[in-house]
Amino acid sequence: MIESLRSRTLTTGLGDVVYRTNDFNLGATTPPLFFWHGLGGGSSSYEWSAVYPAFAADYPVFALDLPGWGASAHVAQPYTVAAYAAHISECLSQLATEPAVVIASSLTAAFAIQAAIAQPQYVRALILVCPTGLSDFGQDYRQSLIAQLARQPYLDVVFYRLAVANPLGVQSFMVNQQFAQPQRISPQMIATYTQVAQAEGAEIAALAFVRGDLCCDLSHRLPHLTVPTYIVWGEQAKLPPLRVGQRLAELNPEAIRAFDTVPEVGLTPQLECPAVMISLLDRYLQQVSGQDHSDRAQGRGDAV
Repeated sequence: MIESLRSRTLTTGLGDVVYRTNDFNLGATTPPLFFWHGLGGGSSSYEWSAVYPAFAADYPVFALDLPGWGASAHVAQPYTVAAYAAHISECLSQLATEPAVVIASSLTAAFAIQAAIAQPQYVRALILVCPTGLSDFGQDYRQSLIAQLARQPYLDVVFYRLAVANPLGVQSFMVNQQFAQPQRISPQMIATYTQVAQAEGAEIAALAFVRGDLCCDLSHRLPHLTVPTYIVWGEQAKLPPLRVGQRLAELNPEAIRAFDTVPEVGLTPQLECPAVMISLLDRYLQQVSGQDHSDRAQGRGDAV
């Protein structure tokens, strides 16, 4: 893995965004790869930090912190599904010179799906890890106890500080929700997530997530997806579980080219078993490249 990734800042409609990139421009044969993290207390591009450097010698790489998360600006503003979907398209339009492969996880994967539906010209393919709208098939997360607590004034900030933005809260979430094998959780992971969660203003976007402001029902959106899509699911993921992912994939078999289950892994295989995730990404990227060659050949044939 190369170590030439640099930190850059992009000004967007939701505030300044910090991202890591190799500043490579390898031409049209190598699509840019955009990595976006999922949402939760302390989330950032660190989630993909053991994966994206493996591709930096062969692809233009961009690993971004969403607005309100990580090192990006924590602006006091409404954070919504539509705003984040538009933000993804904005970043692609500003940073990529050709359609990109978007790699995203969990709830952010739902934003990526919406962006690909709205503006498919920016997306060559989607590679998604446990994509969810957290309200899929009519199951409304916003009615949960934790969401209702987070909607109470003053109590929401107390809840965030006591239950999320501290090492015990981070470790508890990792053990109970994120990882299938707790022994894979490192002190560095806990420390990094805690530091991000404790940053000034980090609670603004985090509480929008916990309140359910960012929920959607993917079962209504997936049938409209047209770009090639590859899905990875941790076999022991809890939120959402594997059966939900399988139901979602069945809604659009034409667009969804692969659905791979990783055994003995939870919600974030990119953190829990990065070597497996790298192998899967490499396979998908080869398929994307092969499909591009096939499409170009078909285009030449149509022109004859």
